Amino acid sequence: DLPIAVGILLASEQVSADLSRAGLVGELSLDGQVREVTGLLPMAAAAREQGLTTLYVPEPNAAEAALVQGLEVIPVKSLASLVGHLHGYAPIQPFKGLIIDDTPPVYPVDFRDVKGQEHVKRALEVAAAGAHNVLMSGPPGAGKTLLARAVPSILPHMSLEESLVATKIYSVAGMLPSDTPLIRYRPFRAPHHTISYAGLVGGGHVPRPGEISLAHRGVLFLDELPEFGVKLLEMLRQPLEDKQLTIARSSGSLTFPANFMLIAAQNPCPCGWYGDPVKECTCSPAMVSRYQKRISGPLLDRIDIHIEVPRVEYEKLSDDRLGEPSAAIRARVEAARQRQRRRFEGTHLLTNADMGPAEVREYCPLDEAGRSLLRAAMQQLQMSARAYHRILKLARTIADLAGSDKIQ
Repeated sequence: DLPIAVGILLASEQVSADLSRAGLVGELSLDGQVREVTGLLPMAAAAREQGLTTLYVPEPNAAEAALVQGLEVIPVKSLASLVGHLHGYAPIQPFKGLIIDDTPPVYPVDFRDVKGQEHVKRALEVAAAGAHNVLMSGPPGAGKTLLARAVPSILPHMSLEESLVATKIYSVAGMLPSDTPLIRYRPFRAPHHTISYAGLVGGGHVPRPGEISLAHRGVLFLDELPEFGVKLLEMLRQPLEDKQLTIARSSGSLTFPANFMLIAAQNPCPCGWYGDPVKECTCSPAMVSRYQKRISGPLLDRIDIHIEVPRVEYEKLSDDRLGEPSAAIRARVEAARQRQRRRFEGTHLLTNADMGPAEVREYCPLDEAGRSLLRAAMQQLQMSARAYHRILKLARTIADLAGSDKIQ
């Protein structure tokens, strides 16, 4: 609305101004107020790429637009105030004062609050260090959801580049909080299994990002994984492989980034107590088999770590001692990520999970003992080629956490 209105004012010579290097964005209400819009950050980035130097935006969007360096951002309250600015009798001051807060974010769940489950914490530390996907399986109440919610607290703090991409996605989706021009937290998205296809993947008449893209550079947590529809689960295979998501429409196709850590949780059977040493399972063998087969082999093959989460004993629950804090685990994860950044310098790769077969061959050599062990495992367990590469990528991450150049 705003550029159309200003275009009419210029064409009718009610206003005289040189706006050849300026862009205008905004909706107009009937009383002439300029209302905020969604997707302002990517618009501002596109304006700068087109060589524009000034951007007139709704006042509530000014902080968001100011994230793009090299643009003079003019916050506009109303059409009347903009006319006054263009005539020169009531100039609007450019937006200043956006200071990016460098204080580390505080996450609601910390690993020190999780009692027991040391082997699961270790698995999640390895997963965070290499950005690997995880499937947790165990009875109800064992702590799967709590453990998943604690994972963002051990991931490295977001770089400015990662924050800008995440902010663009939330801006386009219309979910950027008005008091948060820049997202500094690792996203944690936990959609319910009743979510629609468009809600998870994205879509609509004007396609908007779904939960998968909103989890970019963070965690996508799918609780009760077998309860999600088959169509939804099979659709996950493309973003897990390509780290992006394409939505095709008759008018064209849109690609959204989707580089996330998948953490999934499931019960071992419909009642949840199959294999539990204390509580008896009430499901028939056929029910258990049918329940577990809801997740296809190709999807399971794309999940790097499969871990059992047993019930927590009373002694551990009642123990007053706190576990290792997330900050200590995050320091080890960041050191491992730093090794990966140095290794992949000059490539498009960021983490070990991003490696393809060529990179696995180059960066994951095994000694003779490792080769013989893996050969025996491949023959006895009848693993796929993807599983073979997955094991090597995980081994590379464990070696990085140990500070070792060689996989042992």
